[in-house]
Amino acid sequence: MTSRLRGLGRWIVFFAALSCMGLAACGNSSSSESSAQGTGAPQAATFPPAPAPETTGGFDGARAYKHVEQLVAIGPHSAGSQGIRRAQEYIVGQLKSFGCPVEEQDFHASTPAGDVAMKNIVAKVPSASPNIIIFSSHYDTKRMDNFVGANDGGSSTGVLLELARLLCARKNAATIWLVFFDGEEAFRPQWADPDHTYGSKELAARLALSGELHRVKAMILVDMVGPTNPIYRRESNSTPWLTDVLWSTARRLGYGKVFLNDSNAIEDDHISFLQRDVPSTDIIDFESQVLDYWHTPRDTLDKIDPRTLAVTGHVLIESVPDLEKRIR
Repeated sequence: MTSRLRGLGRWIVFFAALSCMGLAACGNSSSSESSAQGTGAPQAATFPPAPAPETTGGFDGARAYKHVEQLVAIGPHSAGSQGIRRAQEYIVGQLKSFGCPVEEQDFHASTPAGDVAMKNIVAKVPSASPNIIIFSSHYDTKRMDNFVGANDGGSSTGVLLELARLLCARKNAATIWLVFFDGEEAFRPQWADPDHTYGSKELAARLALSGELHRVKAMILVDMVGPTNPIYRRESNSTPWLTDVLWSTARRLGYGKVFLNDSNAIEDDHISFLQRDVPSTDIIDFESQVLDYWHTPRDTLDKIDPRTLAVTGHVLIESVPDLEKRIR
């Protein structure tokens, strides 16, 4: 992702064992200078497997990892590229296989590279309630040579697809949308307004124009959620009560060493909704271990720990009942 961190704290690495996962027990992943191009085998992660789904609320970290692997195998897939069309086909195909009602929302964005065709993908899980909870990720990669975005775009997309498999198969008390944003990444090397978050701006504006925006009671964004020993700080722009729901769920599940109570400010896709007064929050690891390979060709599959995907997904799926109660 191309979010900018203001006031980045020093790198914190924890080695305490998590009660149900043992997540921090492994060593660091190996670094690779090459990246998958879609024509060869992607790099394999060396981490132990994800825990059994019955220990993580049904969320299968191995399935989420497989989605990341498939997206990396496509190769670079920046907005408007041939690669992103393949990524779109994969995401839509997976959602339909889960029985999710899918909308492909095409739009055009004016960018430093000219007019670029983009597509937001929205799975809408209906319920008797008009109130909407959005879970979201971006799926585009940074426009740069050999960048496959295993963590930056891939990890959160894998988590969201596995979440969709669970949520589309059950009756929920609230209407749930799973949104895959195009065009989060800036076209220029640096992050500067207005060259970023094209997809989230488009959806927020579209909902405002249709009069549906008031139905969105919570917007949860996930981004860069794949590294080992993850650190999720409270994002200080985010809506406090919504962050509280997620962080309290994490503590209850034994992930207090992952979801920390100190904060940093991050600019990301959730800002598009915060600016329109929609309660929104961001789960993101933007620490030194990630910054070491962020926006470089080293953001490859070997950086993705299936257990981190499982931790993130476990918190999301277990937060749904509390969110539904809160927005009634």
